[in-house]
Amino acid sequence: MVRIAGVNLPDNKKVEFSLAYIYGVGRPLARKIAREEHISLDKRMSELKPEEINRVQKYLERHIPVEGALRRGIAMNIKRLKEIGSWRGLRHMRGLPVRGQRTKTNSRTRRGNVRKTMMSGKRALEKK
Repeated sequence: MVRIAGVNLPDNKKVEFSLAYIYGVGRPLARKIAREEHISLDKRMSELKPEEINRVQKYLERHIPVEGALRRGIAMNIKRLKEIGSWRGLRHMRGLPVRGQRTKTNSRTRRGNVRKTMMSGKRALEKK
């Protein structure tokens, strides 16, 4: 099992899909990394040589913030928005959608409301 950026990557998947397991690396970026490091996209992770794995690891360290560094950067940006009191910061504080979505309906994920079905008002008869 190959370990890059603190993430165990699956051996049985192709390079493009395995690299996408790293937080901050999607399939397009995985393709770009493979292309720049001259690694065939048809190879599986188990077929990579140690020097190819090292090249990928070094590329990620030099060019792209991934995993902990990326999460930390995002958290710092949100914290900054909250501290300066911007509209987006207030929305983050209140747990509401940040990017202008409607909240009268939808936004159940952010608000955490559980949808309750209304009943007719009649009590259900008990069966004997």
